[in-house]
Amino acid sequence: MYITITAQKLGGSYSPGSAGFVDYLGKENLGVEHEDLEHFFNQYGDEISAEEVVREIDNNTAKLEKTEPRFYSITVNPSKYELKALQNPSEDLKTYTRELMKDYVASFNREINGRPVTVDDIKYYAKIEHQRTFKGTDKQIRENQPFATKILEIRNNIGKVENGTLEGNVKKMQRQINRLERQAPHQQNGERIVQGMAKAGSQSHIHIVMSRKDASNSFSLSPGSKYKASETELNGRMVKRGFDRDRFFERAEKTFDKTFGYQRNFSEKYSSRKEFINDPKMYFNSLMRLPTNEKAIAFKLIRETGLPIMGSIPINKAQMALKVFNKLRLGVEVAVKSSSIGI
Repeated sequence: MYITITAQKLGGSYSPGSAGFVDYLGKENLGVEHEDLEHFFNQYGDEISAEEVVREIDNNTAKLEKTEPRFYSITVNPSKYELKALQNPSEDLKTYTRELMKDYVASFNREINGRPVTVDDIKYYAKIEHQRTFKGTDKQIRENQPFATKILEIRNNIGKVENGTLEGNVKKMQRQINRLERQAPHQQNGERIVQGMAKAGSQSHIHIVMSRKDASNSFSLSPGSKYKASETELNGRMVKRGFDRDRFFERAEKTFDKTFGYQRNFSEKYSSRKEFINDPKMYFNSLMRLPTNEKAIAFKLIRETGLPIMGSIPINKAQMALKVFNKLRLGVEVAVKSSSIGI
């Protein structure tokens, strides 16, 4: 599972309101029959309109500076294995979201009127989506790019041949294009993967938008805080501050596993991925100590998710494999951080 927490982007062409973001989340409903629409929902309500979401988020911004985010968004991306544990993705992920937001508020080191923050103190809206498209940052697009560039160059040349500004054999050039299309390393259903192409298979995921201010519009609740837990003096009194992202991500996994009876492998755990970043040797040693069956599953998942072990590493030769881990670590670090613990 990959969870990202992102602050509203301010400045440039970005609106100070939430309408643009909310409209973006409605893209899957275009041309869909009413009974198949995915509506916004929150802790207690279903079928909430986009207009209500915008109104509630944009009117809940008391005393925020122009440079401060009005809202944050959470994206929850279950893996294909986690999605297989669901009976009804739409309803199951809605149930999970409501439990997840309890984990979210429990990760704040804040108090409101002398008590811990509860799920009733936050203003949030969520929406389930079932499609994903390939983006320019995806590995498949990046590794297919040299082929895409060459194909575009040849197509431009075909146009020049056809309008008489370049000499050449159009049929031969088209055969070159066809060959490059087949040679591109990443294909889906017999076609070269290109930016904007819908990803195959189950792609259900969750988008959540939550106000920076609490439901009373009185207290600021920022998951982007650089503090996990501390106290500071404000208006002559000591107040708690901070948000523990590690705690949130770990609780999110445990809640999913408990809710759906999911048996999480070592390589799927947030704590394992973090260990890989901070101490690859310890990560590798932990991996090698797994029972045989679990270790085999871990290696399969690692290959599929892009963590190290490209091709086949002889798992009985620990030192050789460890060298490969260390060599690949730098290249993988940015990808792991951006996809699983971003803020």
